[in-house]
Amino acid sequence: MNIPQTSSPRVVIVGGGFAGLAAARGLEEQELQVVLIDKHNYHTFQPLLYQVATGGLEPDSIAFPLRKRFNDVENFYFRLAEVIKIDAEKNRVETSIGTIDYDILILATGSTTNFFGNTNIERYAMEMKTVPQALNIRSLVLENFEEALLETNLEKRLALINFVIVGGGPTGVELAGALAEMKKGILPKDYPDLDIRQMKINLIQSSGELLKGMSDKSSKKSEEFLKKLGVDVWKDLRVLDYDGETVTTDGEDHFKAQTVIWAAGVKGAAVDGLNTECVIERACRIKVDEYSKVKGNQNIYAIGDVACMETKEYKFGHPMMAQPAIQQGRLLAKNIIAELKGKKLKPFVYKDKGAMATIGRNKAVVDLPKWKFQGVFAWFVWMFVHLFSLIGFRNKVIVFMNWVYNYVRFDRETRLIIRPYKRKNKYSFENEQA
Repeated sequence: MNIPQTSSPRVVIVGGGFAGLAAARGLEEQELQVVLIDKHNYHTFQPLLYQVATGGLEPDSIAFPLRKRFNDVENFYFRLAEVIKIDAEKNRVETSIGTIDYDILILATGSTTNFFGNTNIERYAMEMKTVPQALNIRSLVLENFEEALLETNLEKRLALINFVIVGGGPTGVELAGALAEMKKGILPKDYPDLDIRQMKINLIQSSGELLKGMSDKSSKKSEEFLKKLGVDVWKDLRVLDYDGETVTTDGEDHFKAQTVIWAAGVKGAAVDGLNTECVIERACRIKVDEYSKVKGNQNIYAIGDVACMETKEYKFGHPMMAQPAIQQGRLLAKNIIAELKGKKLKPFVYKDKGAMATIGRNKAVVDLPKWKFQGVFAWFVWMFVHLFSLIGFRNKVIVFMNWVYNYVRFDRETRLIIRPYKRKNKYSFENEQA
């Protein structure tokens, strides 16, 4: 890896997401050598991925180069690589570009999409956890309309412009709202010779409420906003299968759709090599104590989505969201510094700062610890919080200008098919199986 040897302790951080970045920031200007490893050379602001997927923002406005963030930090090294395995006995990490020894290892590998073992859905449905995946969705959505223009068979044309979003959490709700706004104000202008009124947006939620974890008022208000925008909301309906053409559910309702976006679950991106007793198999989350230390290990820590810190309030670990990850990363950095100095460590206590989701123009729901509100004011609060949270002044300016332009003109300028997406179909899958 061409990392110089040093007498200072070496801290290896795997993952440049919210948790890993927070930990790396906290270890700046310390007598340590910090090595950050990630399979991408940028940090992604995941809460705005849906806007990339729907043409509201370009990907470079929600991504920030990891090296640029630490340009002026001494003893910091970034390596573009994918971690293959951990050798805990030898204090070594095996990666796609070689091995590296560590004194302290921090696992902040984040999460991946959880298809709950359904291989058909995993193969045919779209996921949205990374920038490339969001760009794939953007291309597929636009390609569907281009293809629908040429399709003479009514049933096939309707399937091309029928969108199914599985999962009624923030990602699903925000994506459904963004697609509905495209249907209302943008697509009729782009495709005047196509009857956009036939476009269907279906949001399927397995439970009886949207935005589970937020207040009942926010849940009901978000559903009300979506229905006003023309989204068909299906609750208490579970998706069982998708073969690339038909969505099968546990009810009487089935959907003919060429595009299914899976936002129904996530699981930790655990790394091979740890003791199997440390990993919760179903959720792929690593068991840690109140100091984020992986159980059974003295110098390995896990933070963020991949970590499962069981408490009385959070029996299955903290919510897999940005705030717990950031808070864990910041505290872990302080605890590492304290431990090296022989000082007392602080156990992690999550400070819930609330949750929010936007459904569309002037429509959002916000749950703060003391206040809960919906509508226009909530929408402005949502915008301010997300702008403030973006990394880099340039990104803040670009996103703000895009939002102002989109609001005034009711338009989304980045409706570009830059990298066409090749849709999978069940026939090619059957041939592969044979």
